[in-house]
Amino acid sequence: MTANVEIYTKFACPYCVRAKQLLDSKGVPYTEYDISMGGAKRDEMLVRVPGARTVPQILINDTPIGGSDDLRALENQGKLDALLGPRGA
Repeated sequence: MTANVEIYTKFACPYCVRAKQLLDSKGVPYTEYDISMGGAKRDEMLVRVPGARTVPQILINDTPIGGSDDLRALENQGKLDALLGPRGA
């Protein structure tokens, strides 16, 4: 089963772009929440990822994995594919 990937982002955030490019390059679908203007989704992010003050915040199957550098580290360690599960044909 394909992982449920969610990413909280802000407009013009280079780290957000980098994280989305990595996910896109792997063919991973994700749900993006733009919290540039704050609001309910920003509040939701703070509940789901206590202490989060930066974006992106990436969750895989409801587990916070951190930001762009954390996502890249998982990829470099060969651990990201296992978290993401099988993807489309």
